[in-house]
Amino acid sequence: MSVVDFFKNKDKSLTDSLKSVELKRRLEPPLRQFSSRMSKHLANRWENPWLERLAVILDREARHAQEMNAAVRACYQQWQPVIGEEVQVGDWFNLNQSVIDQFALATGDSQWIHVDPDRAARESPFGTTIAHGFLTLSLLPMLTGAFESNESLYPHARLVVNQGLNKVRFPAAVKSGAWLRARSRLLDVIPAKKSVDLLQEVSVEIKGSQRLACVAESLLRIYC
Repeated sequence: MSVVDFFKNKDKSLTDSLKSVELKRRLEPPLRQFSSRMSKHLANRWENPWLERLAVILDREARHAQEMNAAVRACYQQWQPVIGEEVQVGDWFNLNQSVIDQFALATGDSQWIHVDPDRAARESPFGTTIAHGFLTLSLLPMLTGAFESNESLYPHARLVVNQGLNKVRFPAAVKSGAWLRARSRLLDVIPAKKSVDLLQEVSVEIKGSQRLACVAESLLRIYC
C-alpha cells in the first residue's frame, strides 16, 4: 500500500468515526427522552389498580390452590368456566307504596318524594312517589335469590355471606308500583382456603322501561 493510499484510508476512517460520534450525539437526547417516557408509562401501568387487583387474585389462587378442600375446589370448578356469562334472571317484584313507606320508617328517610303521593303528584317531576335508591339496593338479595333456601343459586353452600359492593349506580328513578327484576352476570371467581368469592354485576330492570333502576358489582363469599 502506498503512502497516499494509507492516508486516504485513514482520512476515510476518521471521517466515518466523526460521523458516528455526531450521529450518537444527535440521537442520545431523544433516546433518553423516549426511555424516560417508557419508564413512566410502565410505572403507571403497573400502578394501575386493575393490574394490582389482578396480581392479588393470581397470588390468592396460587397460594390456596393446594389448600382448598374438595367442596371448595368443586365450587370453584363449577363457576370458573362461566365467568363473563349471565348466571341468573330473577322473578318480577312489585315495589308498591307500602314497601316504600316501610323502608322510609325503618331508615328515617321520609322525604315527601317517597311518602307523600298527593304532593308528589303536584310537584315531583316524576308525577308520583319514587322508591329510595337504597331501597332498590336493599332488595338485591331477594331479587337475585342469593339467600333463598329453596331455589338458591348456591344449593351446595353451607352459608352465603354478603361481602359488599364495589360500584353502585341508580340510572333511573323507580316509581311507586313499578315491577323490578334482577339479572346477574359473573365477573370473577376468587378461591380461598375455605370459601369462594363470586364477583357479579347485578342489573335491576324496570318493566316497560329501557333504563335500569340499579347497576351494582356485588361480592358474595360462598362457604362450601
